[in-house]
Amino acid sequence: MDELIDIVDKKGNPTGKTELKSVIHRKGYFHHTAHIWFYTKKGEILLSQRSAQKVICPLMWDVSVAGHIDAGETIKQAAIREIKEEISVIVLEKDLKSIGVFECFQSYDNGIQDNEFHNTFITELKVPLAGLIPQEGEVDALKLVSLNEFQNLIDTIHNNNNHFVPSNKNYYQLVLDKIQETLN
Repeated sequence: MDELIDIVDKKGNPTGKTELKSVIHRKGYFHHTAHIWFYTKKGEILLSQRSAQKVICPLMWDVSVAGHIDAGETIKQAAIREIKEEISVIVLEKDLKSIGVFECFQSYDNGIQDNEFHNTFITELKVPLAGLIPQEGEVDALKLVSLNEFQNLIDTIHNNNNHFVPSNKNYYQLVLDKIQETLN
């Protein structure tokens, strides 16, 4: 879907301009996204496999839920909407714990220039894995990995069977550290 997105400057501040997602990615405009990492009380993290239909990183295992923030939408509104769309779970704003905003500026061989600010949250998964419904065209599969498995994926990021974007290694480590702090 080619939604309308707010354009921000290189520091993440609103410019007052909007554009279609396709144009933003073609021209490399800066924009915000919402990333939501789910964890369980048992010490597992939910990973989502990007759909084979995705233009960027198809079939890669990565963040539980992520998406662009629509024009005029707040970051938490976008997070809640994306969670409902991608895995059919209802989460309240108060359950989203912000762990920071992370710059992710990357260019891809297909011409996409993705200059995103990942507004990142963690939240407890209170629904069994079998109760999640992956959104067709966005998510091909879902799985839970232990904290140790997640650490191993970070440690072997350059050779880990289509898990995680190698340039984001520090980001993944911070996510894991924040989830471990929350569980302790």
